[in-house]
Amino acid sequence: MFPLKDNIPTENFPVVTVALIVANAIVYFFFQHGLLGLPSGGDAGAWPVSTFAYIPCTITGDTPCQTAPGGPENWVTIFSAMFMHGSIVHLGGNMLFLWIFGNNVEDAMGPVRFVIFYLLGGIAALALQVAVSPDSTVPTLGASGAIAGVLGGYILIYPRARVLTLVFLIVFFTFIELPAYFFLFIWFAQQAVFGAIGLTHPTGAGGGVAYFAHVGGFLFGLAAIKLFATRRSRAYGQPRYPVY
Repeated sequence: MFPLKDNIPTENFPVVTVALIVANAIVYFFFQHGLLGLPSGGDAGAWPVSTFAYIPCTITGDTPCQTAPGGPENWVTIFSAMFMHGSIVHLGGNMLFLWIFGNNVEDAMGPVRFVIFYLLGGIAALALQVAVSPDSTVPTLGASGAIAGVLGGYILIYPRARVLTLVFLIVFFTFIELPAYFFLFIWFAQQAVFGAIGLTHPTGAGGGVAYFAHVGGFLFGLAAIKLFATRRSRAYGQPRYPVY
């Protein structure tokens, strides 16, 4: 399932959501891949993955855990990793989810609260991933943990919103309008199941995806949304119209 849009209009311009999308794009294209004269090519970029992504084993201090020299403090990589991505598909998928669900959550909080909520969601996501795999030497990066926090908040604020979804059925596809609570529950269940499979088959079963970061972010969003959200869109609860 792939979300395309929801049917809850924003009442204020989502300045933070847009700024986060722009920041993620700038980090990926300019700092990781060297456009506009910055160094380019894999780990040769201005933000090499081995230096600016977060490596879980650094928290345990194990000797086999090697990090690139000359990088920022370990706590800095908690935040720099939130703005890095492994591929343009990774970036594009995350930013689509952030745009569809983030603008409404920002509307419910205001920009300052939303920034704090987003960053705390990313920290909670990384914390659970590290707790599950504290000895991992694989760099962890991506905005999906913080965005999962946004999804956890959205499902409580707008559970009956409608999400236009692209659904693939083997070789065919179709468009379906799904309730937000159903779409997001299915999404969360997938993360939890794939994460559990990764625990029982630790040699590559997760496909390089930090599923427990998604779970941690989502659970944070569920737990913290009422502390941050102060309002709902006036359009929510009105008669539903197709989102096509």
